[in-house]
Amino acid sequence: MTATMITLPAIFVALQWAAVAAEAGFESDRIETSAGALTITFIGHGTLMFEFAGKVIHVDPWTRLANYANLPKADIILITHDHPDHLDPAAIQAVRSDKTAVIVSKSCAGEVSGAEMMKNGDVRTMLGIKIEAVPAYNVVHKRPDGGPFHPKGDGNGYILTFGDKRVYVAGDTENTPEMKALKNIDVAFLPMNLPYTMTPEMAADAAKAFRPRILYPYHTGDTDLSRLKELVKDDKDIDLRFRKLN
Repeated sequence: MTATMITLPAIFVALQWAAVAAEAGFESDRIETSAGALTITFIGHGTLMFEFAGKVIHVDPWTRLANYANLPKADIILITHDHPDHLDPAAIQAVRSDKTAVIVSKSCAGEVSGAEMMKNGDVRTMLGIKIEAVPAYNVVHKRPDGGPFHPKGDGNGYILTFGDKRVYVAGDTENTPEMKALKNIDVAFLPMNLPYTMTPEMAADAAKAFRPRILYPYHTGDTDLSRLKELVKDDKDIDLRFRKLN
C-alpha cells in the first residue's frame, strides 16, 4: 500500500505532463534502459527535456518555444553556451526550484546565480546521473571578422548516462575530432543550423565515426534533412529519427 501511495503522485504528474505536451504539439520518445524508461520530450530548436527515475532534466530551455509555467520543474538544468537561444534566464527561472542544480559552460560563468560551471572534459554525477562535458566548437564556419561562431573551450556538449544508455547532446558545434572519437553512444543529438553548426555532410561524417545507435538531428533551422537521410541510408546500424526540433 505504501509503495502504491508513493508512486501515485509521480504517475499523476507524468499523465498531467503528457496531456500538456500533446496539447502543445511536443513529440516524445521512450528509450528503455537497464534502470527504467527514459522519456525524451522534443521542445524545439536546441531545447530538450529528459525524464528518468523520477527526475527531470531541461537542456537549454528557451521561452520562445514553450510556456514554461506548464512544464515540470527541473531537477537539473544544462546550458550548453551563452547565446540567447540557449541561455535564457527567464526560462531557467521558470523551471528552477530551490533544489535545482544548474550546470553551465565556461562562456556562461557568472551569468546564472548559483550555477556550477563545467569545463570541457569535466565529469560530475548528480542525482545518480553521470554528466560529461564535451567540447563544442567551430572549425570551419566563422564570423566575418574571422572568429569562430563558437570558440573552442567556451561551450559544452553533454553526455548523460541513464542506466546503461549514454545520451549525447552536442550543443552548437561542428564535427570536431573530440566528437568523432566518442565511444559507446546510444543516442545522439547533432545540430545542423548553418552557418553556425554543421552541414548534413559534417553530421554524417561524425555519425559514421562514432556510430550512435539512434541519431536525432536537432537545432536544424532550414536544413534539408533529406540530405542527411541520403548520406546515412546505407548504414543500417544507425537509426535516424526525425522529430519536431527545427
